[in-house]
Amino acid sequence: MASAERPRLVVGVSGASGIVYGLRALDACRELGVESHLVLSKAAALTLAQESQLSVAEVNAKADVVHKVSDIGAAIASGSFRTLGMIVAPCSVRTMSEVATGVTSTLLSRAADVTLKERRPLVLMVRESPLHLGHLRTMVRLAEMGAVIAPPMPAFYARPAGLEAMVDQSVGRALDLFGLSWTPVKRWGEDVGPLQAEA
Repeated sequence: MASAERPRLVVGVSGASGIVYGLRALDACRELGVESHLVLSKAAALTLAQESQLSVAEVNAKADVVHKVSDIGAAIASGSFRTLGMIVAPCSVRTMSEVATGVTSTLLSRAADVTLKERRPLVLMVRESPLHLGHLRTMVRLAEMGAVIAPPMPAFYARPAGLEAMVDQSVGRALDLFGLSWTPVKRWGEDVGPLQAEA
């Protein structure tokens, strides 16, 4: 059930490899008391089957509100629906390209486009490597439009104990961009690394 009293975050999950990033973003929203609005692409359902033991129904259950990717009349397709912004985790090159051109074919890319036009944070956890010149130019265009390109990179300074810790660090740092502080994040000068001397 949606609530106007809670902060809302749109969580888009595309078909790129790395669906665990979207799953953990939903978990983080639940832990932080943020109302999550999920839109899962058709390709993401295929990736889910390859990379997780969860069903689409189980993923949907992690979200507060689920929107069908074909429902272009959904609340998140309108700028008047207030949110903190949108994270696409993971973000495929196709989704990235649709947003960059403004030619949106699904609710996923439409919601991202709306986020940009309303000058809200749009964080794209792009999952592709190596990148050719077309990818890089598309990223530059998106950055110029106001999006944040945040590929999930392992932060080894956090001394992760395993894959889960690496995922959580990437997701948590992406959530920082919305002003959300998630407990699993290890911070330089606080949890790891040299501590700042008192003045």
